[in-house]
Amino acid sequence: MILTRKEILTEIKEKRVKITPFSRGNLSVASYDLTLDSKFWLFKPGEIKVKEGIDFKKYCVEKNMKKITLLPGEFVLARTKEKINLPEDISGFLSGRSRFARLGLGVHVTAFFINPGVNNRQVFEIKNNSNNPLVIYPGLKIAQIIFVRNEGRAKYNGRYKKQ
Repeated sequence: MILTRKEILTEIKEKRVKITPFSRGNLSVASYDLTLDSKFWLFKPGEIKVKEGIDFKKYCVEKNMKKITLLPGEFVLARTKEKINLPEDISGFLSGRSRFARLGLGVHVTAFFINPGVNNRQVFEIKNNSNNPLVIYPGLKIAQIIFVRNEGRAKYNGRYKKQ
């Protein structure tokens, strides 16, 4: 079941869902807008051998930036300004905002699921799918999280639990 505004607020007031920093202005009808932080991971040129246990940071340069220009087809990693803490019975789905998707901006390639029990900042897999350069700025409400009540309880204890 997708949580609507009233249920999201209830979960936040009861401190079961924690969003830090929280802004009531980011709350929508059935989602919460997430903002882009200033930390980006830019990929170094060269071959990447994809295999289990790979660490993306080995292939990236981490930079704090006031803006970034993505050329057509370019791909970078970034993160949310907000830290998200979910209880064991709520998961989330990360989604781009349609106003930016219509410009060709994608915020996730495939990793859109947010496991129950996380306590971290989410990583955006940002890709320019347009034919034009796109300039994006930290602080932009670039994506949204949709909260879903799970049937049962579970807790994510994987590699990115506290990213």
